[in-house]
Amino acid sequence: MAEIEINGGRVVYEFVGPDDGEIVVLTPGGRFGKDYGGLHELAGALAGGGKRVLLWDRPNCGASDVQLFGRSESHMRAETLGLLLKKLDTGPVVAAGGSGGARDMIVFTILFPELVTRLAVWSIVGGTFSTMSLAGVYVLDELRAVRMSGMDGVLRLPAWAGLVKANPRNHDRLVAIGAEEFERVMNRWLDAYVPKANEVIPGVPDWEFAGIRVPTLIIRGGERDFDHPKRTSFEVHALIDGSILVDPPWPEDAWERAVEASLAGTGSLFDPWRQAAPLLLDFIDGREVAALRVAEPPPPSGRGEEGTRNG
Repeated sequence: MAEIEINGGRVVYEFVGPDDGEIVVLTPGGRFGKDYGGLHELAGALAGGGKRVLLWDRPNCGASDVQLFGRSESHMRAETLGLLLKKLDTGPVVAAGGSGGARDMIVFTILFPELVTRLAVWSIVGGTFSTMSLAGVYVLDELRAVRMSGMDGVLRLPAWAGLVKANPRNHDRLVAIGAEEFERVMNRWLDAYVPKANEVIPGVPDWEFAGIRVPTLIIRGGERDFDHPKRTSFEVHALIDGSILVDPPWPEDAWERAVEASLAGTGSLFDPWRQAAPLLLDFIDGREVAALRVAEPPPPSGRGEEGTRNG
């Protein structure tokens, strides 16, 4: 494990796998750090396939420093990763991530196309329910706390108290940010989670997907995974030209069962991700993967061109 300063904050990271392996950045979701269950298992499996996996604690995750800047939290993380890779002089990498990490890697690929050779994403958040749920998880409690009790209230929130416990520097960093700036940033970040007709995923306008021009693998969401809807996978596939959409390598209810295991203390949310290693290795190495056949959209309602124009 190592750390490096990016934009005035320390970022904790580590490499797993052979020194000469192709670098794969593996990014989890939520505000989970690199040591959360399931991540090292997937990293180890990719390393067994010859890859050098970069695991990192994004700002506001794990043992890295708290930071608040950027259009959204995902944009802040994407900028941080771009500067991290440039400081480490890694050259272009494979960007891979699930859940919130999928969004982070999509934004990273848009912002730093020169640093990405391939993009692989799964468990993508989208749609009204999951997007508004994220507002509750990441922003609304923060706004209530800072408005009622200032930074003392923020520091009492379990998520931010946990960041201070993992990294005591974060106490003084949060106090230095101050209530006014904290509230201002949270209000800006909240906007990403307001569902919009032109944003398939939170905070990323649909037109920006045109900037993704690398080979892209999208693992479809589960049949009833309301946090990572199946529909969103198809919509992202439609927005990224040439992307490959595949069925999940885990059971359709893997997310629901992982949530149950996490709540019961018998597992972690990302435990199923290890099952994606063979698929990811095939994609990264350029081997053929079994793409999901998506039916062509039906023609207009049979009225012909004139009916279409007048409809």
